[in-house]
Amino acid sequence: MAEKKRKQRAKELAKEFGYLPYMTERYLALWGEEETLSFLEACEIAPKTAIRINSLKMPIEQTVRRMKRKGIALKRVPWLEEGFTADFGDRTPGSLFEHLFGHYYVQGVPSMTVVKALDPQKGEVVMDLASAPGGKTTHISQLMENTGTVFSIELDRLRMRSLVNNIQRCGVTNAIALRGDARKLDGLGVAPDRILLDAPCSGEGLIPLDPARKRSKTMADIRYCATRQDELLDSVIKTLAPGGVLVYSTCSIAPEENEYVIDSILGKHPEMKIIQIDQEFGVPGYTQPYGVSLDVSLSQSRRFLPHIHGLEGFFICKMRKEGDR
Repeated sequence: MAEKKRKQRAKELAKEFGYLPYMTERYLALWGEEETLSFLEACEIAPKTAIRINSLKMPIEQTVRRMKRKGIALKRVPWLEEGFTADFGDRTPGSLFEHLFGHYYVQGVPSMTVVKALDPQKGEVVMDLASAPGGKTTHISQLMENTGTVFSIELDRLRMRSLVNNIQRCGVTNAIALRGDARKLDGLGVAPDRILLDAPCSGEGLIPLDPARKRSKTMADIRYCATRQDELLDSVIKTLAPGGVLVYSTCSIAPEENEYVIDSILGKHPEMKIIQIDQEFGVPGYTQPYGVSLDVSLSQSRRFLPHIHGLEGFFICKMRKEGDR
């Protein structure tokens, strides 16, 4: 599509669906008109509620039986043993005693998938950065069966309260909640086996959950987020133990916050290599977004897209730091 025609069509779509024009113009440049329309229409439909059954409190199948007896319709996510979509009918997801006692956590499918991709092992040292409200920290602890140590780091003072509350509610005993800047990890003197960085971002993938995001961020916000994401990755790579694994994720669909950021990091840190994610989900990451050629290994990263998967938009990339421990 010629640039002039794309700009005009972007304005028409922006007005029809309530977006800022720069957003629809980027979608047209990235996907073309047919896929852009599919995306915009899909973002008008909220994803199904999803929950993670917490086996730290009770075996998964036992909790499933209890909830089904209460009329909650559950359907397992194919690549997540502990993940389910859930229909609570006229009840709210947080209204059951099972939620109060930490038997399940209300958590999006992409958010659960990030931890599954990290694949934390029993006895390891793991860092979860920008970790509030605690969904990923408590999931990591669940997969580690409360062994090893999870450093759960959050900068926002107010969000620390929800992080600590959820750690306690879910019966987690191997996590240490710390308030601090993930760009300043050297002072901890810890070289973790695995790091999860679900980076602060524009949240462009969350439009199906929060339509206000159609107009709440500018291109300057995306550039700011990308700069901060690059700084965070620089810091965590230095902290990660040789041979360690880093999973980077965002709830943004913007290549500028995802593939572009990782491509830049690979150029600055040749010791970092993208590795295959074992679970089968999503679609491959982009290697030529907007016609820009990026590192071909980015095809091993994964994306969730509303119009393909019926979920919020998400990006997940798994890397290993080469070298001997």
